[in-house]
Amino acid sequence: MVIIMANKADKFYFENFIEAAEYGCKAADYLVTCLTAYDPAQIENMLETMHVFEHSADKKKHEMSTALAKAFVTPIDREDLAELSQNIDDVTDMIEEILQRFYVNQIQSVAPEAIMFAQKIADCCVLMKNMLMEFEHFKRADQLRTMIIELNHAEEECDRFYLDAVIAVRTQCNEVLDIISWREIYDYMENCVDACERVADSVGTIVMKNT
Repeated sequence: MVIIMANKADKFYFENFIEAAEYGCKAADYLVTCLTAYDPAQIENMLETMHVFEHSADKKKHEMSTALAKAFVTPIDREDLAELSQNIDDVTDMIEEILQRFYVNQIQSVAPEAIMFAQKIADCCVLMKNMLMEFEHFKRADQLRTMIIELNHAEEECDRFYLDAVIAVRTQCNEVLDIISWREIYDYMENCVDACERVADSVGTIVMKNT
């Protein structure tokens, strides 16, 4: 009976990570939807909807913090669990910040590269969630290591796309403010992909320490 309860308690941590990552996926998909059918007159409504995802992800982080504060024993070092929880939450935070840049910079129309970049972010979020679905088996980590590498490769691809997108801005935009605005947006998008990679790095560190 004690062993079953312990296993059930441990499962909370892994399920929490998956649920938090799911909000990142929903936020990323919504970002793609917003940019694909972009209407500057609706940006405030878009931000309200996006904030629902961000707030829900925050709740998952707070649930994790509460559980870690109360737990006597955890399946992994509590500092590592706390760091991973924060890194997952950062992804959703940064997706919201991308959309906020469209509002702050008063963007009136969306470049095709931005839609493509948003889709790449959504793809990275799916890879992140899939990796976290496998995370429970971190002591048998061959498949997990493969998924970490896959997410690392996706981040590298986004690095290259970021450079191409910034160059396109410099060659296609005539107004200095437009160049500054789009460069900032692409910086935020790149930072979001980096946040996904930090989740993979955290998982990789945990695997290394526990196998």
